Amino acid sequence: MGSGVDLKGTPASPGVRIKKERYFSGGGRIIRRFGREWPLHILIVPAFIVTAIFSYGPMYGLIMAFQDFSPVRGFSGSPWVGLENFRWLFDQPQFTRTIYNTLFISIAKIVIGTLAAISFSILLNEIRISFFKRFFQTVVYIPNFISWIIMAGVLSTILASDGLVNAFLGIFGIERVPFLSDPSIFPWTMIWTDVWKTFGFGTVVYLATITSIDPEIYESAVVDGAGKLRQIFFITIPMMGPIIVLMATLALGNVLNAGFDQIYNLYSPVVYSTGDVIDTYLFRLGFQNARFSLAGAVGLMRSVVSMILMSLSLFFAYKVANYKIF
Repeated sequence: MGSGVDLKGTPASPGVRIKKERYFSGGGRIIRRFGREWPLHILIVPAFIVTAIFSYGPMYGLIMAFQDFSPVRGFSGSPWVGLENFRWLFDQPQFTRTIYNTLFISIAKIVIGTLAAISFSILLNEIRISFFKRFFQTVVYIPNFISWIIMAGVLSTILASDGLVNAFLGIFGIERVPFLSDPSIFPWTMIWTDVWKTFGFGTVVYLATITSIDPEIYESAVVDGAGKLRQIFFITIPMMGPIIVLMATLALGNVLNAGFDQIYNLYSPVVYSTGDVIDTYLFRLGFQNARFSLAGAVGLMRSVVSMILMSLSLFFAYKVANYKIF
């Protein structure tokens, strides 16, 4: 090979020699790099073992989605039913309704949350006193650190029929609003409370994008006679475009995640018709009704669809915003 002769004794072409040299030189670089970085690879081993045990190991249990699973018989003794569990699920009006509820609540959260974060970040950027700017930024970001267990207790008290919100509405003669017990109001309660809790994180991201815009662009706009609104609509928002597209695209991977922690701690059987989502439905099937095979079928379907959506969101994020994880 070094002399440029192939196995039959005939001289190899220059193109073949170059490809072989590049192949072996590349392999040598990988080996040398591994020799320098082997301590870092060793540090990855514990995380790899934990991931394999707790993330990939339990995937063996997915076969229960195709069985009439019984804990007594186990995986090997439970009868095989094929796709019967999936057929049963799609024949249930309640399951198709949970799919609609999930999509409606999650998409509304993404759209309204994105608009709220963009609007507030633009308004926050216009505050010139740094103390007030940091104060309001901190106020809207703090709810991100409060768990939904605690938040549900607070909201249940505030939004009750005799709670603070209804007491305030009563001052103006407005009738009491059943925020958590009216099926038509409950989804919007989940949407707006989630936006209130989470939009602070998006505000931080968008505010960082705004502060990175070259001030000379605004100065040129002022010279041309552009006011604040024109600067916002023709400079700020277009310059935020790539980050807005990136954040919205990455959020597509969570379309089937309407917020189990929030909804489970705030809903009741009265609002199942509009508040029951895939995660809460799966929880009731598996843990409350002990129908493990049906719960496995729901979980498998949700995981496959989420994986497809996440792959598509990463693909579009790379195409539109040049964002990639590898």
